[in-house]
Amino acid sequence: MGIVADVCRKTTTLSAAQIDRLEQSCALLQLASDLSHAQATVYARAIHEQFLVIVAQAKPNTTLVKDRTNLLGSTVQAAEEPLVWRTLNSGEHIAGQREWAIGLVAEMQTSALHDEDGKIIAVVSFETGGVETVLGQNVLMETANMLLGMPRSRGSAVYRQLSARDGIILVDEQGEIIFANAAANSIYNIMGVGRMVGRRVYDRRINLRLAQRAANAQTAAEEEVEQGQMVLVQRAIPIVVAGKTLRTVVITADVTELKQKEKELLIKSAVIQEIHHRVKNNLQTIASLLRLQARRTQSDEVKAALRESVNRILSISVVHEFLSQQDAEVIDVAEVAKNILDLVIQNMLEPNFNIQTIFNGQTVIMPSEQATSLALVINELIQNSIEHGFVGLKEGLIGLDIAILPDTYQIDIYDNGVGLPEHFGQRSSSSLGLQIVRTLIETDLGGRFELYSKGGTHACITIPRPREGE
Repeated sequence: MGIVADVCRKTTTLSAAQIDRLEQSCALLQLASDLSHAQATVYARAIHEQFLVIVAQAKPNTTLVKDRTNLLGSTVQAAEEPLVWRTLNSGEHIAGQREWAIGLVAEMQTSALHDEDGKIIAVVSFETGGVETVLGQNVLMETANMLLGMPRSRGSAVYRQLSARDGIILVDEQGEIIFANAAANSIYNIMGVGRMVGRRVYDRRINLRLAQRAANAQTAAEEEVEQGQMVLVQRAIPIVVAGKTLRTVVITADVTELKQKEKELLIKSAVIQEIHHRVKNNLQTIASLLRLQARRTQSDEVKAALRESVNRILSISVVHEFLSQQDAEVIDVAEVAKNILDLVIQNMLEPNFNIQTIFNGQTVIMPSEQATSLALVINELIQNSIEHGFVGLKEGLIGLDIAILPDTYQIDIYDNGVGLPEHFGQRSSSSLGLQIVRTLIETDLGGRFELYSKGGTHACITIPRPREGE
């Protein structure tokens, strides 16, 4: 149940069908307020006699209005709103004035809202709050009132609110333009069209065929049209009374600049993806050259060093491969980690060694720079497990867990091998791989690193999670 229905059910004697009908009208209240350049307030008869209840309010986006405090759901005495009370009892449309505060007088118009049987169920009041009257405001208010009297399909985006830059065009039942605001005139002046009022919608120069189709089909419609170098988004809302289209509201927005920016972003995104693709290819070429060099050397120590370098290069290439396949400069670390685990085992494992892998990873999204550092860390730690964790063994297990905790990400890389050497010192170790790991985690990622033995070796990485908005 919506807010309007909830207020009506608690404070009025309206039936369920009447509340539903009123809710349909109030769904158009913001559009009506924008169209009329006035604050709109809907009043219904309260349960207590001689009282009114405010069931809906809307402030216009198309002009500055010194609006009253939001009074939604509050009750007022009928004597405080004489124009509203008179319209509620007689159904007549009334134009007058009211004093909002000392010295602040508002122009005010009231109109009745009816149910499907023609009974008055509420009154809508349009108030300008003492601002300068908009040229053609009477026809705009008349159109806004007609709009509220027309049921509509719930949820349609065509009925969304307006902005001060939207062009507003009103077309009568003969297809003649009877009103065009300054924004509409400005848009069509750029296209070489002079005065809009008095023209017909089928005039080829103004290209308002959408208004024709909407009026004939008696259904609101929206489309994007190109006019020369301009891109316009047009909305056409026919106002249908007793099966006849009496008026059509056409809203035109110039989105040329927005479309140009979207195009530029798409081009930029495609270029960035191509760069990542080329970086990945270059890294893989370098890795291939190092493999070739490793096959030519006779030194086992040089071969091992080159193999480690190949894995480091390929771990970075994995990140660029992911970036080349998506628009955003962010990466799912779990996917990268799984690829690196498979990659290192494929390149480092001896043919006669039997390895089992376990991977449990929650989705962790990181910027590409952090993901690259983490990819290198994961690569080094898995390499260390394969090189030093299974000395004298013919089989083993390597696992990788990624967990999201309230304030941190936790990554645990473990094996069931021989564990750390006795008197092992993480800080004092001369291992280049561990020095790389410690530097990347503490400096680049701002995290902590712990290495310990427990049924093998565990490498635990803790990285702070960014706060919302960072």
